[in-house]
Amino acid sequence: MIFIVALLSAAAWAQTADLIVENANIYTVNRAQPKASAMAVKDGRILAVGGDMARYRGARTRRIDARGATIVPGMIDSHGHMAGLGDSLETLDLREANSSGEVARAVERAARTKPKGEWIRGRAWDQTRWPGGEFPDSAELSRVSPEHPVYLTRVDGHAAWVNRRALEIADINASTQDPPGGRILRDKQGRPTGILIDRAQGLVSRKIPPAGVEQVRARILRAAKECARLGLTGVHDAGVSERELTAYHVLAAGGELPVRVYAMIGGPGQLWEEYLKRGPELGDYLTVRSIKLVADGALGSRGAALKEPYTDEPGNRGLLILKEEDIERVAKQAVARGFQVNTHAIGDRANRAVLDAYGAALGGANDRRFRVEHAQIVSLGDFPLFRKYSVIASIQATHATSDMRWAEKRLGPARIQGAYAWQRFRKLGVRIANGSDFPVESPDPLWGFYASVTRQDHTGMPAGGWMPEQRLSPEEALESWTIGGAYAAFEEKTKGTLEPGKFADFVMLSTDIMKIPPAEILKTHVRMTVVGGRIVYQEKP
Repeated sequence: MIFIVALLSAAAWAQTADLIVENANIYTVNRAQPKASAMAVKDGRILAVGGDMARYRGARTRRIDARGATIVPGMIDSHGHMAGLGDSLETLDLREANSSGEVARAVERAARTKPKGEWIRGRAWDQTRWPGGEFPDSAELSRVSPEHPVYLTRVDGHAAWVNRRALEIADINASTQDPPGGRILRDKQGRPTGILIDRAQGLVSRKIPPAGVEQVRARILRAAKECARLGLTGVHDAGVSERELTAYHVLAAGGELPVRVYAMIGGPGQLWEEYLKRGPELGDYLTVRSIKLVADGALGSRGAALKEPYTDEPGNRGLLILKEEDIERVAKQAVARGFQVNTHAIGDRANRAVLDAYGAALGGANDRRFRVEHAQIVSLGDFPLFRKYSVIASIQATHATSDMRWAEKRLGPARIQGAYAWQRFRKLGVRIANGSDFPVESPDPLWGFYASVTRQDHTGMPAGGWMPEQRLSPEEALESWTIGGAYAAFEEKTKGTLEPGKFADFVMLSTDIMKIPPAEILKTHVRMTVVGGRIVYQEKP
């Protein structure tokens, strides 16, 4: 009898929750049980989802009364740059600058606070927002900062604007040749203007003193906390260096990461060779099982590789940074050693080159889950290749709403039909995963959710949305930000939906984003972010 009582007590203890959330409006993203009002958590995983959780309540169970608040699975940004986000919080944010003069004034203010010779860095300027929409030149920066080298990256990260001092330090002059995969813009006399496209940026950026290990660790931790504040519980870091990965290992070992990270090795090199020998690294808070490649540049700086010339710059077809055979070689290495390949491709020429390279390594349908990062401009006849080779389209919804002002000028009316075409992918059965590409765009996933369902800017323009037939429904958008990201990282069995056995990663929101008018989504804020049953962010009362 005592033995039976002991067994019953042990069974009851095993079903006693550490945490119960009640009186909630829960969207589970689990099609077998799409809605619930309560959830029980034990040992960092979901114990039960449904209505009354009384049977899981114990003396030490923490109870949270959601008071009707909406809860969704933890959102996953499938393409971000954590160190870049942390760094952006230390540098000039030029996103809202409406002219080159505004940028120059920000640089002038920074120059007053720094010792002579110290670098001034900034990011996120966008010449398409300025009168005339043309690239600036070094003279404007040189006038306000003659003694400080200046390095400012464009919003897409694929162009840099530098001053004369930076050009001198890098020894860039009229006789300097364009590097492979890069372009130095020049005036009519052949002199560098101060705009460096894609790999030409490295001519200057390598002269900037690199951050130390501790500084990198601090940047990543700062970024991770910002992500948690915004409702992200997972981030796919699209291209990490050895130094960044070292920082991740320290943070993960110390239990300091508030979000889960799926890290992509930043291209071929020593780090990639080391991982090919050791194989994938899998963990609850840090996983390394993929490599990030870059096939071309960006559309905004006319570096995206197109099959035909740019409509607004005849003769320019962009830059193919990697050859198809280089991508194929890495893809075959990855297949042999159990790694995933995730390749940046913006233009239709780059997308086709990546798909052909993948096809040579994959052969046909498979479960390797290779990804095309961005997949922005795809020839209509090339969309089926995503399905043929089981390739995931890793999209960033806010890129569409940022680029819609000028994208058709770059591409013309025919090519634009295959641009930012999310529903074309879905109708073919191609899986999509959503993200932001932060700090290129804001890391706020609610902004990405809004862009997904409206294809409008924050003022509600254009009316009805840009190419509205490509919008996602609220249900499709939520899936792309949750289970879509989990699947893209081989993690759909442990995250992405709220159901028993999965990690207790969820977000409590101030409004019901699935039902409110779209404009209200932008007013929604995160009340609480929970990762593994642990509250990693909670708004102040």
